[in-house]
Amino acid sequence: MATTFSLAPLFRSSVGFDRFNDLFETALRNEPGSSYPPYNVEKHGDDLYRIVIAAAGFQEEDLELEVEKGVLTISGGKRDANEDVTYLYQGIAQRAFKLSFRLADHIEIKAAGLSNGLLSIDLLRVVPEEAKAKRIPINGTQKKALQH
Repeated sequence: MATTFSLAPLFRSSVGFDRFNDLFETALRNEPGSSYPPYNVEKHGDDLYRIVIAAAGFQEEDLELEVEKGVLTISGGKRDANEDVTYLYQGIAQRAFKLSFRLADHIEIKAAGLSNGLLSIDLLRVVPEEAKAKRIPINGTQKKALQH
C-alpha cells in the first residue's frame, strides 16, 4: 500500500510561489506508488529553477516535452527492443513514463537538455512590470488625496 504525504509545510516560507511549489506534489500524484523516473526540483536563484529527471537509457528522440495551459508534461516512450540482444539481466528500466508539473504564473521554460542520462529543464520566473508589487508612498491625509 502506497503512503501519500503532504510536503506543503516545507513550502510555507515561500512567498509568491504557492502554485510553483505545488509542482513537486503534483508530480508525486502522477502514478501512485511509482517513483519512476526519479527527479529533482532545484532552485538556482530567486527566479531560476531546474527540474532534473533521470532518463538513463533514453535518447533525445525518445523524450517529449510539452507545455499546455500551465502544465509541463514530460513523457518518454519505449524504444524498439533490439532483437539481436538476449538480456541475462536487465536492470536499466526503459519503460514508458509520463510526468506532469503544474507551473506557477509567469514561469517560462528557458531550455532543456539531455546529458549523461539526465534530462534538465530550466525554468525562469519572469514577472511583468504590471504584476510586480508597487510601493505606495504615504504623504498626507486621505482627505488631501481625494481632492484631486
